[in-house]
Amino acid sequence: MFHSENLTVERPTFVSHLECSATGDRYEADRLHGLSDAGKPLLVRYDLEGMAQAIDKPALADRPPDMWRYREFLPVRSVRNIVSLGEVMTPIVSLTHTEERIGAASILVKDESRLPTASFKARGVGMAVTMANELGVSRVAIPTNGNAGAALAAYGSRVGMEVYVFCPEDTPEVNVREIAMLGAHVWRVNGLISDCGEIVAAGRDEMAWFDFSTLKEPYRIEGKKTMGLELAEQLDWDLPDVIFYPTGGGTGIIGMWKVFNELEAMGWIARKPRMVAVQAEGCAPIVKAYNDGLDHAEPWENASTVAAGIRVPSAIGDFLILAAVRDSGGFALSVSDAAIEQAQMTAAKRDGVMMSPEGAATLAGYERAIADGMVEPDDRVVLFNCGHGLKYPMPPADRTLDRTQPVDFAAMAAAARRAE
Repeated sequence: MFHSENLTVERPTFVSHLECSATGDRYEADRLHGLSDAGKPLLVRYDLEGMAQAIDKPALADRPPDMWRYREFLPVRSVRNIVSLGEVMTPIVSLTHTEERIGAASILVKDESRLPTASFKARGVGMAVTMANELGVSRVAIPTNGNAGAALAAYGSRVGMEVYVFCPEDTPEVNVREIAMLGAHVWRVNGLISDCGEIVAAGRDEMAWFDFSTLKEPYRIEGKKTMGLELAEQLDWDLPDVIFYPTGGGTGIIGMWKVFNELEAMGWIARKPRMVAVQAEGCAPIVKAYNDGLDHAEPWENASTVAAGIRVPSAIGDFLILAAVRDSGGFALSVSDAAIEQAQMTAAKRDGVMMSPEGAATLAGYERAIADGMVEPDDRVVLFNCGHGLKYPMPPADRTLDRTQPVDFAAMAAAARRAE
């Protein structure tokens, strides 16, 4: 069996401790932790000076192109504990036709749909399962809008963990069946992801499971930060002007901002991008808090959007998302479901990129930001497509031909023109 050297060669590790994101209190590394004593997410801290002496850019470039090439930046101590399904370096795709249409200099998509289980959840959940494996966890539970549950089912089954998944009843059918087929115990719940999270919390003692909810364990952030590492390396360590990120629980935007600060402290990058949190109008608690100048977001009532993955009424890391946006000079904005669906169709029909609704929200957000003067046409922009469009409902394609009858090619051509 083929194994990347990243999964067989031991690397030095530099985790020094964990830190409460609200109080700064220190927690011991290499022990199982959930939230801090203050009920806030824990952040992994590293000996960055030691890391800078142990690894350089040329050495990194010589390693196989997968997520585990960044071992020095990651918390896992030993390769024997890594749980991998082949986390490739995802491509960056230019939306050339969209650039021409709106007169933009550079619109790049970081296409995370190429990862295992076809979404960026493979990064964070793969890392979290790896650390749970290293720390002796055998039973886990998660609330999910779909893709995180699928990733946990896959990585959990890979290492023999018992996985319990709770998802809103309107979660895309493909996601629910995917979770079940990958070996997890899955239930549909008549509520939102926040209601599913309450079930996970309520069952923690009786079921003796570890809570894998977003940011309730420290390591999903560390997996998600590899998006920022990859992006920096792929762009020759010259980061874009602006990053548009679909924001629900916000682990990715928090993780990328964390690693950009780590890279800056190591002297690997000269500047950091503006971070833009994109939400749907039907569930935009971060946008409202940003506009109101608040550090925490109020729970969103009656959350509803076609972009199920960012339908998160209340994010435990809201203050970290808002800090990343503000500290970077970025902003938060929301887009309508109609704009999301239009962007999804445009990216597919004009540029050949099958974006998820959440990923398409970033394109809709970018177009709104251009129109409102929040970014400039000559800014180099990166949009994150967080999952594959094939995992979501698509428009019908139900035209037929009778092979026993003459084909009216003129009518065929006319129908094709009308569809454009």
